[in-house]
Amino acid sequence: MRIGEVGEATGVTTKTLRFYESIGLLPAPERTPSGYRDYSPEVTERVQFIRDAQSAGLTLAEVTSVLELKDAGNRSCEHTLALVARRLAEIDDKIAALEETRRRLADLARRGNGLDPIDCTDPHRCQVIEHSH
Repeated sequence: MRIGEVGEATGVTTKTLRFYESIGLLPAPERTPSGYRDYSPEVTERVQFIRDAQSAGLTLAEVTSVLELKDAGNRSCEHTLALVARRLAEIDDKIAALEETRRRLADLARRGNGLDPIDCTDPHRCQVIEHSH
């Protein structure tokens, strides 16, 4: 399959496919006599796996680590589950931080809505934020 055909079959741009190849996510394909990439049909499954893993939240480095295990003939479930658990913990931490930020912003909004803009006379301070401690 030529690179454009792989792109059409997987919904990935040719630029992305070249990038995947450059970082080792895709093995270097055979070349036609005229120098075009000639991928095996199995590459579409690999590209779909990469896309699915990314959609699930794994980084390309994490996807690479899973594929390296698979390419070496090893089972990857335990490794993948550890990656998933770590990413879940990271996301939970980010959600907690975002919830705290949201709470603080909501407090500022409530406070600001109760202030009179006429009282905002100091050119170096904002009364909405200044007294939010």
